[in-house]
Amino acid sequence: MTQETSWASTMLGSIFFAIIILAIGIWGAKLIARLVKGMMERREVDQALSGFVGNLINAAVITFAAIAALNQLGIQTTSLIAVVGAAGLAIGLALKDSLGNFAAGVMILIFRQFKAGDVIEAAGVIGVVETLNIFSTQLKTADNKAVFVPNGKLISDNIINYSTKPTRRVDLVIGVSYNADLSHVKSVLEDILAQESRILQDPAPTIGVLELADNSVNFAVRPWVNASDYWGVYFDLHEGVKTRFDQENISIPYPQQDVHIHQVESTS
Repeated sequence: MTQETSWASTMLGSIFFAIIILAIGIWGAKLIARLVKGMMERREVDQALSGFVGNLINAAVITFAAIAALNQLGIQTTSLIAVVGAAGLAIGLALKDSLGNFAAGVMILIFRQFKAGDVIEAAGVIGVVETLNIFSTQLKTADNKAVFVPNGKLISDNIINYSTKPTRRVDLVIGVSYNADLSHVKSVLEDILAQESRILQDPAPTIGVLELADNSVNFAVRPWVNASDYWGVYFDLHEGVKTRFDQENISIPYPQQDVHIHQVESTS
């Protein structure tokens, strides 16, 4: 066997094994990605996240298989790996904000602080969660605006989820005149709450003097309602208190100032 024939035989063997490595890598990438995606879906991880992670794993395994195949062919991949690493670093620095939003999106989807349909307050916005994306979350505000909040801002701020608990407390502050009979005011407020069928009896509503303010005696009125009834009860109680107070001649004061004018006689 000549030297050329030996070299050709060795090269064909290397090409054959390189193809085998690449084929196994492609097959293994699909298998591993499918297994990971299935495991995440069984744990009810968001479909967008499971799909993204599956594609990421698929690309990573194929990349390693391609590098191994090139090594099998005798091609030095050290410089190639260095170039790919440098390119990845440059891309990472250029997209650091987007990568931060992606990482925050993964955290939200894994720990599930909220889900689609929840009413949340975060990053200075109150709205209903419509979609949870990898980089941003879409909220619908009460006046039907679509607000896209970067996930990085959501995860770095306090998130208030108004839909997690089945009940909510309505906090009202009702001011009355200092001349009012406080026991009469309290009984009227109790009667107003008793006539509102949406107010829960357990826990019982709280009514008490909150503070002696500059222009009024302020009562704290705190009934509990089902979360879905919150705004209806909130608005109706304000209207009911004003109507009933007018009937009972209970004055609701407003800020006033007494101005005293002193005349100074001229000495000239």
